[in-house]
Amino acid sequence: MDCLTLMNNNSTDIFSCGIEKLTSGAGGCSDYSEIDVLNEIGSRLNSLRDDCRLMDSEGGLTKGCNKCLKTWREIAYTSKNDSMKLEDDICRFSMLILLTSQRVADESWIDKIFHCLGDNSLPLASSADESGNETIRSTKFKTDESYSEESSYRRLSLKEIYSATDSLSMSNFIGQGIAGKVYKGILADRQHVAIKHIIKDEQMETFVREVTSLSHIKHPNLVSLLGHYDAPIECFLVYELCHNGNLSEWLFGKSKYLSWRRRLEIALDCARGLLFLHSYPQGSIVHRDIKPANILLSASFEAKLSDFGLSKIISIGHSYASSEVRGTYGYVDPEYQKNRHVNSYGDVYSFGIVLLQLLSGQRVINLDLKNPMPLSKMAKNLTKGGNIKEFADLKLEGKFSMEAFELVLKLALTSIGLKQQRPSMEQVVVKLEEALDLSTRVESVHP
Repeated sequence: MDCLTLMNNNSTDIFSCGIEKLTSGAGGCSDYSEIDVLNEIGSRLNSLRDDCRLMDSEGGLTKGCNKCLKTWREIAYTSKNDSMKLEDDICRFSMLILLTSQRVADESWIDKIFHCLGDNSLPLASSADESGNETIRSTKFKTDESYSEESSYRRLSLKEIYSATDSLSMSNFIGQGIAGKVYKGILADRQHVAIKHIIKDEQMETFVREVTSLSHIKHPNLVSLLGHYDAPIECFLVYELCHNGNLSEWLFGKSKYLSWRRRLEIALDCARGLLFLHSYPQGSIVHRDIKPANILLSASFEAKLSDFGLSKIISIGHSYASSEVRGTYGYVDPEYQKNRHVNSYGDVYSFGIVLLQLLSGQRVINLDLKNPMPLSKMAKNLTKGGNIKEFADLKLEGKFSMEAFELVLKLALTSIGLKQQRPSMEQVVVKLEEALDLSTRVESVHP
């Protein structure tokens, strides 16, 4: 018998305070209390608990989950009536709360339950493909600035990794970062991916844990982590492949060229990605390492933020005290270097430096000068009576809207100013949209 039918046999105490409406947003109390669930469907709850306990066994998540999931689905309401189905989901949710509360201290088991039955969504579901690889699906939250889609994250086998990269062939080697070597590859479903190979130590284990913990976060301007393979001594992180490399290559490569309009579009893409992170409902996500090398470009030059190894989730509007300064020299907020307080305005500073680089095509410190000078100081000096046009990248050949250029330069300098004077990423997005609109109108008059 399904969960809802069993519970309907119960006489509701209208003065009791349960859980249903607290989760649905109605602002009242639930029709179901803990005692109701135990009294009416205690035997089914015990069956579910026993079947889900198999995930502790040697069979692990895949084998144990199949039994747990089968029992979970058996107690589902089968009617196509949407309102009744919602009530049943709520009923089963009551069971899930009681199930996990009985082992609340066992974080490993609760994590397995979370991944088996679903990821923040009801009805909950999970599946495994023919090779036994787990596929975890979830429907993401929606906000005005968010991107919502049903996403798939996989735990891949070592065989799949080697098959995709032709056994880590040097012909597929595309770069190396602090974390490890990166290879391009093609999965069995023909999806092009970038695979990062990490040799583990204590620091790298923390890195992998932090990266994979953010795997569910999806947005068009964030590089998607598609899956990973984990072993005691090594790990492979599998990302979507961005065919045009990173922004650093395009800004500083002698044979590369980015038009003024494309630079604005790249800046706007990055700003939207950062705004999404900073306004994430479950806690503001601070990237902490915004720089051109971590801005990847798709085949259509859509910009995507990458490398979340240093990211921190903090309460929106708050800061986090870090035990050490992290980030890349030249892009780190001076105020963060002094007080080690992590907050979203540190990302705004780093993004301001990137804006200066998009305008000038210069590195953070110009070593070509007799007196090496930080890019931020060069820009500030030019605004004090100099010719602002001299700051523009020579590759642009003067083909840009001067009004839009000045607007972005002012925005960049405000972003690297004192923390109290810096704009939010929402304000940054608005200004960049204005600059792009200005440039579009100028191009329509003077194509």
